Amino acid sequence: MKRPQLDSMLLASTDPDRLRDWYAAVLDPADSNTVDHYRVLRFGGFHLLIDRRDDVGPEAADPARVILNFDVADARAVAGRMDERGTEWVAPLEERDGNFFATAKDPDGNYVQVIQLSEEHLAAMEGAQAGT
Repeated sequence: MKRPQLDSMLLASTDPDRLRDWYAAVLDPADSNTVDHYRVLRFGGFHLLIDRRDDVGPEAADPARVILNFDVADARAVAGRMDERGTEWVAPLEERDGNFFATAKDPDGNYVQVIQLSEEHLAAMEGAQAGT
């Protein structure tokens, strides 16, 4: 029996083109397409679908409820692209024991976390998973 797999999430917006353009510019998705009326961005095997909705406000009412975490190869470069686009920071980029973390707001106010884990941390996580 096939186990459930998280494949995508729908992000509703009053301005989906603006939101898609921001994600595409700062996070460089593998694909950026429009399918029917959805803006579809692919990050690895995960799809971010952005759609216009009239039942949401122009800004996220409770942005900490869902935080989009992006594992990146170069957190400094991503943070730089976010700065170039005037992104508001919740928590600016910081290094913690060789790992980098930052939390920003997308144009609709949703929280987006950028994470760059050190090779040592990744190896330790892989070792822990192999032991289970």
